[in-house]
Amino acid sequence: MITTEPTPGVPCWLDLGAPDVPAAAAFYGTVLGWQYEPMEGGGEDMEGGMFRRDGKTVAGLGKLTEEGARSAWMIYYNVADADATTQAVEKAGGTVRVPPRDLGDWGRMAQFNDPQGGQFAVWQPGTDAGMELVEKPGSLSWTELYTSDADAAKKFYGDVFGWSYSDMALPDDAGAYSLITPEGLPEERMQGGIMPLPEEALALNNGKPYWHPVFNVEDCDAAIARVTASGGTVQMGPEDAEGVGRLAVCVDPSGADFVVLKPLES
Repeated sequence: MITTEPTPGVPCWLDLGAPDVPAAAAFYGTVLGWQYEPMEGGGEDMEGGMFRRDGKTVAGLGKLTEEGARSAWMIYYNVADADATTQAVEKAGGTVRVPPRDLGDWGRMAQFNDPQGGQFAVWQPGTDAGMELVEKPGSLSWTELYTSDADAAKKFYGDVFGWSYSDMALPDDAGAYSLITPEGLPEERMQGGIMPLPEEALALNNGKPYWHPVFNVEDCDAAIARVTASGGTVQMGPEDAEGVGRLAVCVDPSGADFVVLKPLES
C-alpha cells in the first residue's frame, strides 16, 4: 500500500519523458482520465506540466530531451537527504545520472542508474511532498522492477533504501517475485515488487532492467480498450492474478510501459 505521507523509501512522485508532450497528454487523459496542466510560462509548445485526477496531482510530464533515451516513466522515492542517498548509491555500485539539485523551494532531487542499468530517482521534499492522490482509480498503486538479476537488485536497493523483502514462488520454477517493504514499516505497507526475467524478455530496454508504474483502474478490460484505441499496445494480459486483481502490461504510443490493475475488492 502506497500513501501520500512523506515516508523514506516510499514512491512519492513519477514523471514521464515523452517525445511528443501534447500526444502523451491526450493519451493518458483518455486512458486514465487525467487532466493535463501545462507549466506556467510553457506557452504553446507545452514542454511540460502536471497530470491531475479529480483536482489532485498524480504525475508529471516533460519533453524527452536526452539523446538516444527511450520514452519511459521515472519513479521517485522519498528520502530525507538526497546527498546522503547519492553517496549510498555510489557506494553500492550505482551511478549518478543527475546530481542532487534544488527545484526552487519545492524540494531536492537526483536521478541514478542501479548497477545493472535500471533508472530511478529520489526526492527530498521541501514545500512539495509529491503525489496528492494514490491507491485510487487513475493513480499509482504499485511499482515494479523487471530485472535479469533479482538478487543483485535486492542487495543494491536494500543497501540504498533499507528495503526488506518477502518472496513468493513464481509458477513453472521461474524464481520468486520479491515484495518490497520500506524500512521500518509493516508488511501491509508493501509498495512494490521485483520480477526476475531473462534478458531476452527485457527487449523494451535493450536487455537492461527497468521500473514501471502500476495504475489503479476501475475496469481493466475497459482500460485496455482505451489503450489500443489510442494507439498503445498490450504486452501481457489481461489476466487475473490470484490475491491481486485483474491486470495488463501496456505500452503507450511512444514506447513507455505501465500496468493497469483493477484490484480485488477488499
